[in-house]
Amino acid sequence: MRRRTRIARRASAARTGWITRLAGVPRPGGVARPARLAAVLGLALGLIGLAAPAASAAASASAAGSAAGSAAAPAGTHLGWLRLAHLSPNTPAVDVYLYSFGDPSAMIVLKHVTYGTVSGYQAVPSGEYTVAMRGAGAPAGSKPVLSTTVNVVAGKAYTVAGMGPASGLRLQILKDALVTPPGKALVRIIQASLQEHKVTVTAAGKTLARGLPFAAVTAYQAVSPGTWNVHVAGPTESADQRIALAAGTIHTLVVLDDPGRLTIDNLMDAAGSRLLPAGAAATGLGGTAAVPGSSPLPWLVTLAAGLLVSCAGVTLLRRSRAGRA
Repeated sequence: MRRRTRIARRASAARTGWITRLAGVPRPGGVARPARLAAVLGLALGLIGLAAPAASAAASASAAGSAAGSAAAPAGTHLGWLRLAHLSPNTPAVDVYLYSFGDPSAMIVLKHVTYGTVSGYQAVPSGEYTVAMRGAGAPAGSKPVLSTTVNVVAGKAYTVAGMGPASGLRLQILKDALVTPPGKALVRIIQASLQEHKVTVTAAGKTLARGLPFAAVTAYQAVSPGTWNVHVAGPTESADQRIALAAGTIHTLVVLDDPGRLTIDNLMDAAGSRLLPAGAAATGLGGTAAVPGSSPLPWLVTLAAGLLVSCAGVTLLRRSRAGRA
């Protein structure tokens, strides 16, 4: 036991001696070297400057990973999301207005929205809203061609779509999903083709909709991920499109009229609970995207400072050694 204690003391003394020699701390009878001490301090500060951004970045990544793995929790729990769509084939272009209930000032105005257009999501505080459609170019104070109210619940997403023929145009409120079953994708169909009054939609041998009438919307269906060949067929026209369905993604497939044929518009509603719709009220068209990270500029400045201090420390150390030689 005494022998181990002596060995430990010698090792500690050796480490202490190495540190004091490097720093220029005087041994008995010696004199401290200020230049060398400044060099070591500069080197140490520089290393701290280099390490701080990395540690913070790691912590930020860990926090982001934890947030991504959580359930669908929006950044502000008082927010919901709205998007607007024009899905009436024989209705001319319209201007779409979104009002907070009881407020005559429009929060969002989308000009000249034509058939087949779907806006990005807009983040809005929870509450009641009025959606109004006017003919394209009509004065903002004119009587709307069509209007409806929608109650936005915090953490929920909605599509407000103008649907049906021009003679029976209506605004339909669709509740959009934000979360998928584990390992699955969600798909629903909107039948917005007037030239094909009923369509059947199949994909990879699975029937997603059979005889779906014009202006109808299916419920979401859970499907296995993969690249699917989606086939839409009406009495006279058909369309095919290859669509990638990743696990955790949510899609709305819109069947649209094109002169003499059908088309399929693949809308990404959301990518599960880890990618919520993004967008701000009164900023025009929004979109679906991940929440942006914080700016790296402060850490880049810190990193640069650390490098400069480290270089200064090394330079002082070399000069000190050259002076001794």
